[in-house]
This record gives sequence, C-alpha cells and structure tokens, in this order.
Amino acid sequence: MKKVIVIGASSGIGKELAKLLSQNDYVVGIAGRRGELLSALQKEITVKTYAKRIDIAQAPEAMNLLNELIKEMGGADLIIISAGIGYINHDLNWDWEKETIDVNVAGFTAMADVAFKYFRQQGFGHLAGISSIGAIRGGAEAPAYNASKAFMSNYLQGLRHKAGKLKLPIMVTDIQAGLVDTAMAKGEGLFWLAPPAKAAQQIFNAIRHKRKHAYITKRWRLIAWLLKIAPDWLYNRL
Repeated sequence: MKKVIVIGASSGIGKELAKLLSQNDYVVGIAGRRGELLSALQKEITVKTYAKRIDIAQAPEAMNLLNELIKEMGGADLIIISAGIGYINHDLNWDWEKETIDVNVAGFTAMADVAFKYFRQQGFGHLAGISSIGAIRGGAEAPAYNASKAFMSNYLQGLRHKAGKLKLPIMVTDIQAGLVDTAMAKGEGLFWLAPPAKAAQQIFNAIRHKRKHAYITKRWRLIAWLLKIAPDWLYNRL
C-alpha cells in the first residue's frame, strides 16, 4: 500500500482528504496543530493511521516532527500540505499579517523542504500543496493571504523545476482552490462555495492523474482566466 501524509488534517479539506485516501488503499499519516481533532479523526478512519501534532508556524520544530512522522511510517509516497490560515484584514492588523506569513510562507516552506529532500533521497515521490485562486492577483481585503498563496504557487513551481533538473520522478502539484465551505472561507456574499468532500475528491483526482496544476473546483478555471486578463482599472473596481 502507498503511504501518504496530510499536513493540516485536523479540519476542512485536509480532514476530507485523509478520510478519502484511507478509503483508496493508502496508509495515512495525519498532522495538525490541534491534537484533539487528530485523535477524533483517527476514530473516524477505520484503517491504521499515524498521527503527529505539528504546528507549522513553529518551523524548526515542525521540520523535526515531520521527519519523525516519515520515519514512524516507514516512508512516504505522497505528502500533501493543506495547512493554512488567512484573515480579512481591512485595517492591516500586523499580528494577523505576521501569523499568515508564519504559517503560509515560513511554515509551508519548511514542510515543502522536508518533503522534497526526503523524496530526493528516496528517488521518487509526490508533493502537493493547496494554495488558492487568490494567488493570481493581490487582494485588498486580505493582502498577506493572497501574497502568501502566490509565494506557495511560485515555490511549488520552483521545486518542480528542481526535480526536472535532477531528472528524478518527483511530481509536484499546485492545487489552486476557490471557495470551499471551511473556516478559511470568510466574507459576505460568497458564491460557488464547494463542500469539502467535493473539493477533496477533485484534489484526489488531480493527484492520481499526476497533474502539475489544478483549479478546485473545476469551475474556478473561469474565474482564474478572468483574473489573469482583467486590466488594473477593472480589477480595482471589484
């Protein structure tokens, strides 16, 4: 059986992915900062799981803990980074901006580096990161969030490029998610709000087909196209 680690599995998309993968012949490792939710998820999953409390905002410690989890599982074929945070931050509250950077930039990079180094040593593997449709343009309501997701997408592309130069079968998938019905979906008048289970199924399909990039759910491809071509004068009115 293949082995997967889902970072950010205590709730939302990560939780649904962990359950779905356990039903598709994967040995599952789950990681997140809320240990009680990880324990509850272990009771939901009928197959053997491994759990590790990891707060990716504490990057050096998180790196050590992820390496420990990989060893405890006897390796990993797939590592999914689903952990993330974001705030609607009209007043540019520094604490919120810093927390977003600590988790979505520093924490994400720490986890991605551990995963890629392990796969390079192993000679193969698949890394998937869940960024956001917000990575395409800067956003007035959540500047740090959009910028952090752009960093994630760019970093994943860099790792994919590195794998190509190394000539190793290491797959890197960037999942740019639209609105999913989780605690991360904030604001008023939200539309195309997908159930977490539906988003998880489409993410799993993208990973299974070794896609380099996927919009989740698929209809967000249209929004992505509009965001890319919209001139600044139009975008600034939105």
